[in-house]
Amino acid sequence: MASDFARVLGARLRSVRTQQGLSLQAVQDRSEGRFKAVVVGSWERGDRAVTVERLAELARFYGVALAALLPDGGGVPGAAPDTAYGLDLRALARLQGEPTQALERYAATLRSQRGEDSPELPLTEEDLRALASIHQVDTARMLQMLRGWGVLVDTPASRVSS
Repeated sequence: MASDFARVLGARLRSVRTQQGLSLQAVQDRSEGRFKAVVVGSWERGDRAVTVERLAELARFYGVALAALLPDGGGVPGAAPDTAYGLDLRALARLQGEPTQALERYAATLRSQRGEDSPELPLTEEDLRALASIHQVDTARMLQMLRGWGVLVDTPASRVSS
């Protein structure tokens, strides 16, 4: 019997695959047999466990961050859902000026709320939308701004897939 997490993970895997317009057979063909259709199907049904290594390989194959394959932050209590980016707080501390003051305040609030003491603060999609709203830009432009300021980093979960 599949666990609830295995079923939710499987549904997420199926969702990512179908969003890319791929059948199970297409995954097998395009991966040159690295991912057998029957195995991927069993992962999607939650009938078979998938290792982190294979999940990371599958994420690379699909061209997405490992976190994109995990449901709700991986189901880990306290994990930030759909985290794909992070803020380098050391780099942020070195910046000065009006454009980054709102970002500094927002980061300080998030750190306090989440009890974060790491030099990298995970950002969820919701955090990015909030920052974009504060800066009166869309999320794509907000990401460009964060990159331009040198404060945007991959989260640890994303690094696993590289």
